Amino acid sequence: MDLVWPATAWALWAAALAVAVVVAGRERPAASPTPAGEPAPRAVGELLRGMRAQEVFHATLSELAERGPARIEGDRLALAPFAGEEALPAYQRWALERVRARLAGLDLADEAESPLVALMPDGADLEGEFAPLVRRRAIELGLARRRWPSLLVPVGLAVALAAPWYVTVAEAGVSWLGGIATMVSFVAGGSLLLGGRGFLLTARGREVAAGPAPQREWIFTGSGWQGAGIEPAGYAPGGPRRHEVAGHVVKRWYDTERETRYLALHDGRSERAKAFAVDHGTYKDVLPGDCVRLLVRREGDVVRVLTHERHW
Repeated sequence: MDLVWPATAWALWAAALAVAVVVAGRERPAASPTPAGEPAPRAVGELLRGMRAQEVFHATLSELAERGPARIEGDRLALAPFAGEEALPAYQRWALERVRARLAGLDLADEAESPLVALMPDGADLEGEFAPLVRRRAIELGLARRRWPSLLVPVGLAVALAAPWYVTVAEAGVSWLGGIATMVSFVAGGSLLLGGRGFLLTARGREVAAGPAPQREWIFTGSGWQGAGIEPAGYAPGGPRRHEVAGHVVKRWYDTERETRYLALHDGRSERAKAFAVDHGTYKDVLPGDCVRLLVRREGDVVRVLTHERHW
């Protein structure tokens, strides 16, 4: 079995991939770069930190409240008259339109207050329509870039895989080598096609993603908690090392001094909610309004989430 031609074909394809990566890796000027030292928009920052689309949408509502089209008090939002809607970024206009549509669906006027969780779009809409607009804004600000300048590049590389695959299979036939060539072609080609043009952070974007998230309040009062207060779970001497707690998440926050993430849980009966320390993964997955059952240590930190329900 002569492997010269298969090896040559794979080497040529790998060289083409390397050239494409090097050429595409060159920094391209941003449409409207963020000036040095100026903070990135909250929603864009949350996206770069890898937060959920719901978190990014809530950050967008906070931006709208700061700019004037919306007003947020506690966990309720109302729209306000605003004349400069055309000047808003596309992702903010999308959020504003969806809020109006939700209010209309609830038979409420724009000025009427509504719980934030009732205004949250479906997850599929957030991922399919809203998140791409935020990514586009990140690219415009120079915080991210496309891996490939055109979709033709990954498509062309995927199609070009047919050449080394065919040469290998024609030479090796039905053998372990032909099987490996088929598997590599399938995985590499699928990754190129599914990845599209890609989305990569620039150096400035990585700085934003690594930095602390700005303080932003997101609370939930649907469980009966009226924001009366939050107390630490505290240490329970003599109690079991681990125990379960359940309730609604009514607030989340990040303590910059302690560099610790917390969520507040309300059992639906007490006047005050209890705060528990959580890891980054739990902080990302659990949002205010979610009903959870947690396994916690007696020191007050969460071991893991046992059940997690979201009804909005």
